[in-house]
Amino acid sequence: MTRPLETPHREPARIDAVLVVVPARNEESRLPRCLAALAEAVAVVREEFGVDAPAISVLVVLDRCTDGSADVLAGWPRFLTMESDAGSVGSARRLGVHRLLAGTVPEHTWVATTDADSAVPRRWLAVQLALAEAGTELMLGTVLPDADLPTAERARWHDEHSLVDGHPHVHGANLGVRADRYLAAGGFSDVDSDEDVLLVGELRRLGVHECRTALIPVLTSGRLDGRAPGGFGGYLADQVAANR
Repeated sequence: MTRPLETPHREPARIDAVLVVVPARNEESRLPRCLAALAEAVAVVREEFGVDAPAISVLVVLDRCTDGSADVLAGWPRFLTMESDAGSVGSARRLGVHRLLAGTVPEHTWVATTDADSAVPRRWLAVQLALAEAGTELMLGTVLPDADLPTAERARWHDEHSLVDGHPHVHGANLGVRADRYLAAGGFSDVDSDEDVLLVGELRRLGVHECRTALIPVLTSGRLDGRAPGGFGGYLADQVAANR
């Protein structure tokens, strides 16, 4: 079992359920990569934790999809799906978490979020589970842009981003939080962008114990025309423009 990256200041918490929420907006070309990576991450938890492994639910929220995303998901019956007409990534995350939380005990439930254009590492859930059971209440991970970002720009991005433990970044594509703390913070806001930053701000006001780790980086789309206004794609586009 993975050892926590920071010494927790809370009592250990048994985690009986892990809920993974993935918002998707017209991501049929990238969903296969996302789902394959999540399936492996789920399998690793079962391998490493054995009979002590928690129940894991993965829900993809199809938010105003007009492409073949639903058809892609039909080939992955192990994952849950729901449709949303909210039209915002914050609302999609919020709706997904709300659905999965039904019937769980929040104090013993862990919520993890990523994005449909991303691919989590194989031990993504195993590391979060180990941290959660050691007392961590908020996990903030890092992201890496994939080859959609041109080579020169990707090299510059790596030069300008020090992805180490204790990093300052907040990414909805690589975030985990204990459900009772998530609820106490009011959950994700119904906004088009920065829903992750707003949630983390509220959690910090509650004084949660957080772990900012670089151990489980998530590969995410390096495209410059992201689905969420003001999201990671917009950030990358601004960086490219600033260096021209």
